[in-house]
Amino acid sequence: MAKRIPTRLYLSEDEIPTTWYNLRADMKNKPDPILHPGTLQSASAADLEAVFCKEPVKQELDDTTRLIPIPEGLREFYRAYRPAPLIRAYFLEKALGTPAEIYYKHEGTNTSGSHKLNSAAAQAYYAKEEGLASLTTETGAGQWGSAMAMACAYYGLGLTVYMVKVSSEQKPYRKALIETYGAKLIPSPSNTTEAGRKILAKDPNTGGSLGCAISEAVETSIKTDKCRYVLGSVLNHVVLHQSIIGMEAKAALDKYGVKPDIVIGCAGGGSNLGGLIAPFMAEKIAGKSKARFIAVEPASCPSFTRGRYAYDFGDTAMTTPLLRMYTLGNGFIPSSNHAGGLRYHGMNPILSRLYKDGLLEARSAVQTDVFDAAVQFAKIEGILPAPESSHAIRVAIDEALECKRTGEKKTILFGLTGTGYFDMTAYQAYNNKTMTDYIPTDEDLARGFATIPDIPQNKMQ
Repeated sequence: MAKRIPTRLYLSEDEIPTTWYNLRADMKNKPDPILHPGTLQSASAADLEAVFCKEPVKQELDDTTRLIPIPEGLREFYRAYRPAPLIRAYFLEKALGTPAEIYYKHEGTNTSGSHKLNSAAAQAYYAKEEGLASLTTETGAGQWGSAMAMACAYYGLGLTVYMVKVSSEQKPYRKALIETYGAKLIPSPSNTTEAGRKILAKDPNTGGSLGCAISEAVETSIKTDKCRYVLGSVLNHVVLHQSIIGMEAKAALDKYGVKPDIVIGCAGGGSNLGGLIAPFMAEKIAGKSKARFIAVEPASCPSFTRGRYAYDFGDTAMTTPLLRMYTLGNGFIPSSNHAGGLRYHGMNPILSRLYKDGLLEARSAVQTDVFDAAVQFAKIEGILPAPESSHAIRVAIDEALECKRTGEKKTILFGLTGTGYFDMTAYQAYNNKTMTDYIPTDEDLARGFATIPDIPQNKMQ
């Protein structure tokens, strides 16, 4: 008789992974190299260490090491909230009347309310080991800023957070949480940096963007002694840290002989999606799996589905190294009515390469449809999801209903990247029916595309 799969597929504390998995080591086509913005040559470790911590730089440039040890001092921190639960969505399956099996990896059980703490803790740990005194960063909806504030408080580091202005206005309780953990929060763009002042001079009423906030955070880190900048998504070392999500999910499913047919994640900069799919994608690359992988992004910031595959800057001031990725252009500013995160103009180079090679699918969703799914999920499963996570929920429900239509029994895994308890303004707008959708016009996108630098083709593989 087959073993019944429990509602919650827990791992024990002893089963927290001891290594991260580096998907790049198994990719047949590697992501293109990071370029120095001045020379357009491949960026060296020394180039990147002027901005980032040393060990993350080493990880960023490593395309060959499959398994990278998680330091014991960091695993001690992970034990406070890991392993995160993998949940069989029996209630949702029943409500949908689908033959599909649905599982979700719940990463919102820590105080920051999201998966972001996995990399925040790692980067703070390495900064402390390096002897730094403080860090700077950006945040969009506030999950990364909250996680970084928690991690810096634990490791005894100062932190300055530049939060996208429109998000800081929409999410005052995120600001309160970040400040409770001792970090300094500055709405961006601000008058505290040269980059911020230039952006405000062009548009005093701008709601800001992650590109703007990154420019300010990088500038502050360079001008501050014993300080470095840390990033919460997009870069390869962040995806590496988030691979703990996928490794735990796979370990829990393996206990019951479960193999996912479809793996779904929300996509903004790509860190949670890359982390969730990593060990499952490895099997597909090796020819051991035919699973589908779906990235779900907001229609208001459609990097995959409407972006260009090009080298671009990571920030609006065009000071960062150049990444080859799917991008809307570093000057793209998302609509101010967009709720939640997933606002970044570009996508992680690993995921961009997988999408380019046809190993990853992408869909966009308008936010009222996303919130329809969020409320449906909350009523059925009892968890209020973050707007970001709800993009994955939307497509998971759609795929489950397709199984109902065809009668196929598929196994669906999606990432519940965080909870929505700091997003009540957005839920209030949805409940009051004042929430609106916005899809950028071709003219809107053209303005962003115009900011993509013209890189010679011989610099691209």
